[in-house]
Amino acid sequence: MSVSLPAKIEAILYLKGQALSLSEIVQLAECDRAAAEDALIQLMSDYAHRDSALEITETRQGYSLQLREAYAGLIHTLVPPELGVGALRTLAAIALNGGITQTDLVELRGSGAYQHVQELVHLGFVTKRRSPEGRSYWLQVSKKFHQYFQVDQLPQQLSLQLRPNSADDPSPSGAID
Repeated sequence: MSVSLPAKIEAILYLKGQALSLSEIVQLAECDRAAAEDALIQLMSDYAHRDSALEITETRQGYSLQLREAYAGLIHTLVPPELGVGALRTLAAIALNGGITQTDLVELRGSGAYQHVQELVHLGFVTKRRSPEGRSYWLQVSKKFHQYFQVDQLPQQLSLQLRPNSADDPSPSGAID
């Protein structure tokens, strides 16, 4: 079965679920730049002329397959996170730590974190598995978290990096850039 390049690029954009640069598309589709550009133009035209809830758009981050703006209201209807401030703070603590044991999270956030974790796991923003020591659970953010909050699309300047503490560094230890 032979797959057309536009169909292959469409599948790549669908499976990646995030904006991809033209170079990334060229690499993943295993084609040259001109062929990828032509296929993207064809795909964008095809989506523009069909009655579809999806579209292919070009942004500063690259090309993405996404829901048309007219259907954005469905996201809130079908995917209602409705997280309270406490649950959002708990989610942020898990994300910023790159994963954390539930015991450490409860020490950090208090006993209300147990309920927050249950809610976050239920909504699919956090995964929970037994830690190797077996006394607690290991918590980390899920793929849904990255997709929903579009973490991968944040500008590079906003990425969180802890600065090393040195005598030459005028910023406070652990400052976030």
